[in-house]
Amino acid sequence: MSTPTPNIEQHPDVATMRRRYDQIAETPVAQSADGLVFLSGLYVAMSPWVIGFTEHSSMTASNLFAGLAVALLGIGFAAVYGHMHGIAWVAPLLGVWVIVSPWVVDGGTPETAAIVSNVIAGAVIVLCALAMMSSGIRKMRS
Repeated sequence: MSTPTPNIEQHPDVATMRRRYDQIAETPVAQSADGLVFLSGLYVAMSPWVIGFTEHSSMTASNLFAGLAVALLGIGFAAVYGHMHGIAWVAPLLGVWVIVSPWVVDGGTPETAAIVSNVIAGAVIVLCALAMMSSGIRKMRS
């Protein structure tokens, strides 16, 4: 005779955790960070055409994919932080990738404007993602 497996969704700790994640997502710091991560991701994705380094096809593809990934993470963090907090560490790594990619991606080093654009956008992504993560960690500890 087997006993029925309890549903985790009915556990009282789940409701408490969801309430905490909702509180984290509603803070002005988290909302600002989410928005800036999203906008920075969009900027990185379109920067090859804005700055004008589309002749570097590897760099263009890198920025497009990294930017779209960051933008999707920003939307996910803003919409359902409680479900996505486990992959919050990905956003700062993508920001670091955006910073170092002009020197790492094959196809020659792009112009100074492209490098400066990537470094600034990557730094914004890293800082905002770390701010978002730290507000979640502080809230969970208290």
